[in-house]
This record gives sequence, C-alpha cells and structure tokens, in this order.
Amino acid sequence: MPLTTLVRFLAPLFGLITLAFVAILFQWVNKQDPGSPRMREIASYIQEGANAFLRREFMTIAPFVIALAAILWVTMGKWQIAFGFVMGALFSMVAVFIGMNAAVRANVRTTQAARSSPAKALTVAFRGGGTMGLTIVALNLLGVSLLFILFGVTPENAPETVHLLVGFGFGASLSALFAQLGGGIYTKAADVGADLVGKVEVGIPEDDPRNAAVIADLVGDNVGDCAGRGADLFESGTDNLIATMIVSTAFISLYKSHSWVALLFPLLTQAIGAMGAILGIIAVKGSEKRSPIAAVNIGLAVTGVFSLISFWILGVVVMESYPIFWSLTLGLGAAIAVSLIIQYYTSIDQKPVQEIAKASRSGSALNIMSGFSYGMESVGLPILTIGGVTLAAYIIGGGWMSGIFALTTATLGINEMQGIIMASDAFGPIADNAGGIAEMAGLGTEVRRAGDALDAAGNITKAITKGYGMACALMTSVVVMFAYLVEAAKLTGISLTNVQNIPVVVVNPVNIVAMMIGATVPFIFSAFTIRAVGVTAYKVVEEVRRQFREIPGLLQGKAKPDYARCVDITTRNALWHMILPTLVGTIVPIIVGFVLGIWALAAYLIAVKIVGALLATFMFNAGGAWDNAKKYIEDGHYGGKGSETHRAAVTGDTFGDPLKDTAGPSLHILIKLQNILAITLLPLFVAYGVKW
Repeated sequence: MPLTTLVRFLAPLFGLITLAFVAILFQWVNKQDPGSPRMREIASYIQEGANAFLRREFMTIAPFVIALAAILWVTMGKWQIAFGFVMGALFSMVAVFIGMNAAVRANVRTTQAARSSPAKALTVAFRGGGTMGLTIVALNLLGVSLLFILFGVTPENAPETVHLLVGFGFGASLSALFAQLGGGIYTKAADVGADLVGKVEVGIPEDDPRNAAVIADLVGDNVGDCAGRGADLFESGTDNLIATMIVSTAFISLYKSHSWVALLFPLLTQAIGAMGAILGIIAVKGSEKRSPIAAVNIGLAVTGVFSLISFWILGVVVMESYPIFWSLTLGLGAAIAVSLIIQYYTSIDQKPVQEIAKASRSGSALNIMSGFSYGMESVGLPILTIGGVTLAAYIIGGGWMSGIFALTTATLGINEMQGIIMASDAFGPIADNAGGIAEMAGLGTEVRRAGDALDAAGNITKAITKGYGMACALMTSVVVMFAYLVEAAKLTGISLTNVQNIPVVVVNPVNIVAMMIGATVPFIFSAFTIRAVGVTAYKVVEEVRRQFREIPGLLQGKAKPDYARCVDITTRNALWHMILPTLVGTIVPIIVGFVLGIWALAAYLIAVKIVGALLATFMFNAGGAWDNAKKYIEDGHYGGKGSETHRAAVTGDTFGDPLKDTAGPSLHILIKLQNILAITLLPLFVAYGVKW
C-alpha cells in the first residue's frame, strides 16, 4: 500500500478502533451488578427522565438543522457544506446519546459497588465516564476524516476543498449550544428548585426521596454535566481539526516532502489522543490506599506521557521538525497547568474553598463576597498560561508563517487530553447520581460516605473540565481566527505572506464599534441564560411546594411524590428558554458581518473570545468553590449540616450553580460557534456585506 494511501486512512482506522473500545467499556459496565430492586427502580426513573429530555431536545434541534442546511445549500451553492452541517449535528447528538446512556447505567452499578468496595465503585464510575470521553474522540476522527475522503481533499486542491469541511464544524457547534444550554438550564433549575424547598424550607436531606424534584435533579446531572459538556468538547475537537487544516493549507509548502502528513497532521494528533485516552482510562483504578482524585490524576499522567512520546515520533521522526514537537508539548503542558490551577481554586482541601467556608460563619453576604473575589482572582493564572503558550509557540515557530503553524500545533496539543478529561468529567455526574441513589434507597451512612467521597472528587474533575474546556475554546478560537483571516485573504486577493497586515486595527472607528458589541454579547448571553435558570427553578419550586401541600402524608414519608411532573416541567421550560440565548449567539455576528464588514467582524470575534473566556473562567471557578465550601462545612467544619454557617453556604452554592454549570460552560460554545459561523458564511459577507 502506498504511503499516501496509508496516511489517508489512518485516522478513520483509529476512529473505528476507539469505537470498538467504547463498545467493550459499555459492555463491561453493563455486566456489573445493578443492585436491589429499589435501586434499580430509582435508576430507571433517572434513565427514563434523561432519555425523555434527549428525545425532546433532538426533536427541537432537528427542524433548526434541516432548515439551516437548506439555507446553507441555497445561499452557499455548495452541497458539501450543507451535508457536512447535518453530519456534524448528527455526530454530536450520537456522541451525546451513547455517552449519556452509559452514564445512566453506570450510576446504579457504582452505588452497588460502593456497598462492598469503594475502590471498585471508582473504577465502575470512571469507566462509565470513559465511554463518553472516547465516543467524542472517535466520532471526531471518523466524521472529519470521512468527509475528508468524500470531498476528495489532496495537497494539490487543499486550499479550495478543505474549506468545505466547515459545515461539519458549524453543525457540531450549533448542536453543542443546544445541548449545553438546554442541559445547563435543566440541571441547575432542578438542582436549585430541589435545594430551596428541600434543604432550606423543609429541612430534609439532599436527595431525600420525599422531594419531588430529586429525580429531576439527578437527571440534570447527566443532561448538563455529561451530555452538555460532551457536546462542548466534541465541538472543540471538531472546530480545532477543521481550522487547523485550513491554516495548514497555507503551510504545506513548508513541508513539501511530507505534504500528505502535513495536511493530515491534525487528524494524526487526534488519533494519538484517542490511544492515550484508552490507556489513561485503563490506568484509573480505585484503591483503598489513595484518594479518588489521586487515582484520576494517574490516568491523566498516563495519557500525558503517552502523548509526549508520540509527539516526539510524529514531530521529530516523521515531520523532521523540532518546533512541531515543542509546540505540541506546549499545548499539552497548558492543559496540565490549567487543570492544576483549577484544582487549587476549587478543591475542598485548598485555601480558597476553606476561606469561603470560614466567611460563611458571618452569613450569606460574606460567603458570596468571598466566593466572588476568589472567582475573580482565579481568572489570572489560566489566562496568563494560555497567553504565554500562545506567544511561546509563535516564537518557537520562528517567523510569521511558520510561527502561526506552530501556534496551531500547540492548540492540537491542548486538545490531546480531550478524551481522558471528558472521561473524568462524566465520572462526576455518575458519582453524584450514585450518592443520590444510595440516599433514596436508604443504604446507610457508610455507602453514602463512600458516595460523597466520589462526589467530592467528581466536583473537582467537573471544575477541571470547565477550565480545560475554556482553554480549548480560547486557543481553538485563536486558530479559527487565523483560519478566518487565511480564507478572507484568499477571497479578497491579499497575499498569505501579508496576512499580518490585514486591517483589523483599533484606530478604525468601525472596528471599535464591533469590539464594543463583541465585548457586550457575552454579558447579554449570560444574563438570558441565568435568568432562564431562575424562571425555570421558580416553576420547580412551586411544584415541589404544591406536592408537599396537596399530597397527604408526603412529608411523613407515607406517600410517593410525582417525580415525572417535575421532570416534565423542567424539560419543557429548559428547552423553551434556550431559544433566546441561541438567537443572540447566532444573529449578532451575522449582522456585524453584513453591516460592518469582514474586518470589523474579525475585531468583534477577538472581543467575544477574550471577554467570554474571562467571564466564563470567573463563573465556573467561583461556582465550584462555593459548592465545595458547602461540602467542607457538611463534613463537620464550622458547625456542620443544619447550622447557620451551613445555611449561608447553601445560599452561596445555590447562587453559584447557574454560573458554573449553565452560563459559564455555555460561553465556551458561544465563542467557538461564532467563530465557525463567521468562517462558514465568510463568502457571503465578502460578496454582499457593506464595504467600509
């Protein structure tokens, strides 16, 4: 077989291998003991609610996808972009469906494992999460590489044909926004509604079976933290692959003797990430001798070491380029550094969380002030890390064009950890569900304590994933920006060697206005998102109050609440209220592109990505710290559960919930969606937009 053919089919081959391992993991999880009839009954409620939400969400997304595909076909005149758009949305939804179905099966099996072996419970939970992590990587590889083959991309026609792949990225981005927004609104509305009535008003424990919103809350853990985050990272991987390919077309000449490898370089690095994730997931095993988070860190380390060795082979041996190796390594280092920083600001045993808990002794106001300040402080180091990596990669590249290629390579490096990071994130809702099932099934304090230990580790891994997702979003959007400029240069006749002189300058009033609009959009988007949580949570609160009031014997445990009613209320309202933020995220950049022009749109995108990244980092770090401060108090510090300090911490946690699980993560997708939307519609902006 010729080398070019072998290289061309390596990516889909590794995608199929990864999918095969997904099937093995899924089967292994399914074979574990699901526990007692009562445990299985509770788990079935969660599974039914999660599947009901997904069905409604897919039915909501489908008309948008079909209509937009038709519009793209007519306006762009390219069936490939419309086809890729549908395929991107479909692959994203398939990844979410597979991953979440594994999660809602792993939860009850984790609970059962915790009854005899907390160590085994960790293994079951992480392998359940690993199914989601590997699915998004596998479908990334398969989706992009299959379109690559279908569209007949070669080094000779790459500048024209690679652009056709943007439809896949646009479809994945739109699907991700729906999944994250709908899931985020759902999970936090259910969580807040359950807490405000159950823990604050009635004074019953978390996950108490008498609370009508408790099943909706447990469902929300899956549709928000698992499905929503999975769609987010699927989109990051897709956009990064496509944007890097577009940028790479300008630099194939730098690697003439390896033109096929240079063109397929992004897919080859993703294949390395898939194999590294498999090894990392296998390496995560529970042990009585180490904490759950230490076991997870072992998996992260295994994936990182494997990726580093593979980078050396790909960069130095195959591509004969030390700058490529060092750039990939820089991106990998950024992923690890950001994860460690997020761990510091959100871990239960670190100073920020403990200081927030201490401040809670003086009431809710000081709890919120303390969490707010640490959330703002937490923005600094991650952003400086990403900025430093961006600049270092550019310098390593040595020159304008080769420096940009090195920068795109560093972004590939940070996305290498995608599979194992997503596995650790999906582990979080599985552990949370396991604890809830233990509480509702009345399995006793020992099992609940084991579940709480996994849940605390899950809170850290979820916070890490949000930080990692932000880093991926920011670095990916930088690469998409250069891809946008490369395409704009081609369409307007500007030489690629002069791309750095494109007129995206601050002294231009049109660009200043565009940046003002771009800086404002993340705030408006977040306002609508947080308000949606509040409105939906209010409806949940009213329903839970109604059931306590109207169902005789419910509070005494003599009657069963109507769980399905709360699930239905939360689902309907979450899907309805996600429409307005989605419209803001899609319509504004289109208006800017047509009215202010393509260079002003570039300025707009710069403002969106910087402000959006800062705001997102603040929100999810502050929310994670408030959550673990509450748990720190519940562990017996400063009065423990039921104390005034605990009440103050519950208020802070409730305030932080929509920030960390709805608005913050959704901003990642807003940044990426607007970038890939801009590059998809760029030919229309050039042809019909106002020329300033």
